Amino acid sequence: MLVTIEPKSPRPKWLRAPAPVGENYTNLKHLVQELKLHTVCESAACPNIGDCWNQRTATFMILGNVCTRRCGFCAVQKGGPLPVDYDEPRRVAEAVSQLGLKFAVLTSVNRDDRKDGGAELFALTIQAIRERLPECGIEVLVPDFQGSHAAMDIVLAAQPDILNHNTETVPRLYRQVRLGARYERSLDMLAYVKKSTASNGKRIPTKSGLMLGLGETIEEVLQVMRDLRASDVDILTLGQYLRPSLKHLPIMRYVAPEEFADLKKAGYEMGFQHVESGALVRSSYHAADAVA
Repeated sequence: MLVTIEPKSPRPKWLRAPAPVGENYTNLKHLVQELKLHTVCESAACPNIGDCWNQRTATFMILGNVCTRRCGFCAVQKGGPLPVDYDEPRRVAEAVSQLGLKFAVLTSVNRDDRKDGGAELFALTIQAIRERLPECGIEVLVPDFQGSHAAMDIVLAAQPDILNHNTETVPRLYRQVRLGARYERSLDMLAYVKKSTASNGKRIPTKSGLMLGLGETIEEVLQVMRDLRASDVDILTLGQYLRPSLKHLPIMRYVAPEEFADLKKAGYEMGFQHVESGALVRSSYHAADAVA
């Protein structure tokens, strides 16, 4: 059963994240500034930044901080793409090494201006981290590369520990939520990862996530979960959409903790190996736990 809570009312208690504090958080913030890096934690105003950074898990955003798409949910700046910085992989690896991170997540803005969608920089950054800190786990949260399997092959050749690509929402809402993206294309890219890595004996776990509260129905969410399992996706994240500003899509409802718990149970029953489901869950939340 759907639990609808009027979004105009005060934010529910379960959506109140603690303020980011702590030595690890402070050290990482200073180092990111010093090395002129971007993190999606900051650019997307993630509520879990303090929790993750203090556990020595960070999500670095490569290829600049300006996105070529204008998705209605995202807080990342939109506009003309920045020049590719080929020194960025070295600086990301330097940050990972200096902080002794146990697990690093790499993501990027969409770079539809580039033939490979930015896949080359993903591979170079993975390689740079492996050289500096071989024991660090690496998850990549990639865009859809406009459906290019060749671009995905570039990333897979660098052998990340987890390949993440978010479906974000249900197919009916794609035109409002994910401008420039196609639901079927996202499923195809996730399925391709499994087929490609299974054929060469280096199977890489796949991951995807959705935001709830944008107007979807529970049956639509369950169907996306079924579609992801049909594409052999291993790991699922489900979280509450939070509106970054009045310019972004409105929150249609707050999803109660009980509903997130029911979806988590359903996910495990469908065969997902790991499910993170809760109001403050984001795609990289407790990322290291999925490969523990």
